[in-house]
Amino acid sequence: MDTSLRATTLDDVLLLQLENPNGCPRLTRAVLSEFHRHLDAVLESPERQNKIRAIVIIGTPEAFAAGADIEEVAALTPVEASRFSTLGQSLMSKVERFPLPVIAAIRGYCLGGGLDLALSCRTRIAAGSSIFGHPGGSLGIITGWGGTARLPRLIGRSFALDLLTSGRTITADEAFACGLVSRVVSDDEVLSTALSIARKVMPEAPRSERQL
Repeated sequence: MDTSLRATTLDDVLLLQLENPNGCPRLTRAVLSEFHRHLDAVLESPERQNKIRAIVIIGTPEAFAAGADIEEVAALTPVEASRFSTLGQSLMSKVERFPLPVIAAIRGYCLGGGLDLALSCRTRIAAGSSIFGHPGGSLGIITGWGGTARLPRLIGRSFALDLLTSGRTITADEAFACGLVSRVVSDDEVLSTALSIARKVMPEAPRSERQL
């Protein structure tokens, strides 16, 4: 449970970076709440919306995010578990409907809830070393954060059903082939590529993209 979320403004791009010095970033209750806080800060400030062109979400070199913290989830009461599920669902919906483009810059593992977060973004850029999947399927656990709806819309029902139920993972090249990600680049180009795309988004683009 050492994951933290660091927010940095790089000119006209808000970079939200998941960090964990002791392993893969996890989407804990605290981290989900931090995402909400940073996004709400933009939503509630017209001045910030005018200054920020896009948002980029990135994790560590080892993982974009490896889902929820299993130990934390196991310790939740039924009421707390329901609130946790709602907290994640509302975040994914907020990212998906955000008035500014949100780009996922993916390196390493992108699993479970981490994949749900990436699916809610407008665009996904992946490093060649990236690995995607919903491992909970092999344990009889299904995502509660909207992945069961977003994944089929993106890659088709048949392939999505296979990934969601088998628990198997796919490579970045497979993810590109099925339309899960829009670009595959080298590991050290992921962030620069995402930032470049973000900065090429014209001020009118968020309005036009919402019509697609």
